[in-house]
Amino acid sequence: MRLGGMAALTVGFGALTAALAGLASLSTPAVAGAAARPAAPQAAVIIHPDVLHAGRGSRQPPTTAECETAFKVACYEPNQIRHAYNLPALYGRGVNGAGATIVIVDSFGSPTIKNDLGVFDHQFGLPAPRSFKIIQPAGAVPRYNPNNPAMVGWAGETSLDVEYAHTIAPDANILLVETPVAETEGVTEQTFRSKASVGALRGAYVDAYKHHVTVLAASGDSGAADVRLDASTFYTFPVTSWPDSDPLVTAVGGTQLHLDASGNRRSPDTVWNDTYNKSANQFIFGDNGPNPLAGGGGKSIFFARPSYQDRVRNIVGRGRGVPDIAMSAACNGAVDVYQSFAGQPAGWYPSCGTSEAAPLFAGIVALADQVAHHPLGLINPALYAMSASHAAGLADVTSGNNTVSFRQNHHSYTVHGFNARHGYDLASGVGTVNAALFVPELAALAGR
Repeated sequence: MRLGGMAALTVGFGALTAALAGLASLSTPAVAGAAARPAAPQAAVIIHPDVLHAGRGSRQPPTTAECETAFKVACYEPNQIRHAYNLPALYGRGVNGAGATIVIVDSFGSPTIKNDLGVFDHQFGLPAPRSFKIIQPAGAVPRYNPNNPAMVGWAGETSLDVEYAHTIAPDANILLVETPVAETEGVTEQTFRSKASVGALRGAYVDAYKHHVTVLAASGDSGAADVRLDASTFYTFPVTSWPDSDPLVTAVGGTQLHLDASGNRRSPDTVWNDTYNKSANQFIFGDNGPNPLAGGGGKSIFFARPSYQDRVRNIVGRGRGVPDIAMSAACNGAVDVYQSFAGQPAGWYPSCGTSEAAPLFAGIVALADQVAHHPLGLINPALYAMSASHAAGLADVTSGNNTVSFRQNHHSYTVHGFNARHGYDLASGVGTVNAALFVPELAALAGR
């Protein structure tokens, strides 16, 4: 990341400390800048390795109709996503991420990502990135092992991050930062021994804030619940994950798009929650569920309410509330991802989760950076100011919740989450975006 012109950084949590420590030794701050002049320090960091996809690939990207027939869930291609967020209006004005760089940090990376992005771009008529580089600043990454589930999973995460950040900001450069470690401590706040143990890992975010870096983190895929340190047993009460709960981070939650074949909305976006959708459970887990399958959200037990959330104190109380904003993440509305690394059959995989939402929003931030001609830094104050003023670029999400249910230790549990409402809520944040209006609004407000 210490390179000029950077716009967005995608980080799997396990890579976080080692990756950013290694990057700090490079010479130039992580930045996203305007095409017309040297970039100032800014980036967007996406953190959360929770990509979900069905364990099956196809030779061609399935259409919405084909997914609905085969899997009883919808899936979408890049042009549908672009249309849904009103991005062609920006592209027509030359706002495409030119001059910015999307930085993606993932544990291990993917051994086939450059080829896979080429296949993805050819299929959907996207231009190749102006530049696509891969670095390993925290040390050499171990040789890819297709029998290592962690490496296979991270390769899938890398595919989703790269392909859909590029979908939104097609002319941005891409810098993939691969790290040699995977997360071992856990991301739910309760998995840390104390607030101090989290504080010891916050140096990267403090440094990012000082250098006007926009940091993004996915809010998770288990709704109001989340997993314990064993990564398989769920808490039976509402919990929140870190780093999306950090006040220096923008937390990206999940929505469900309801689109036709062209990307037109058949109905307004809702909070993503596939927990009780039997088809989605069969698609992801191979059973009828219910399984936790929803966007994360809730109140931090570590961090006090930041000043930018004072306007929504009636919702968050004394704690930091997440998410801040939301983008497409639903499994009933998955996106087509191409991957060819060993360990799974090469092909197209419908993928979902807030690991989709985060790179989508990273691309949006890159577009705003191009328009702003200056680093945006922490964008949360701007997001809440936009919500308070009912900015036209924000689309309120008023339907749905992130309550989840599951069976565990021969008992059934329901973890009651939070309902969408007008204005800010703990399921969708301030809402989602109409990019044609949101990008110039964010560019005008953030980083001043």
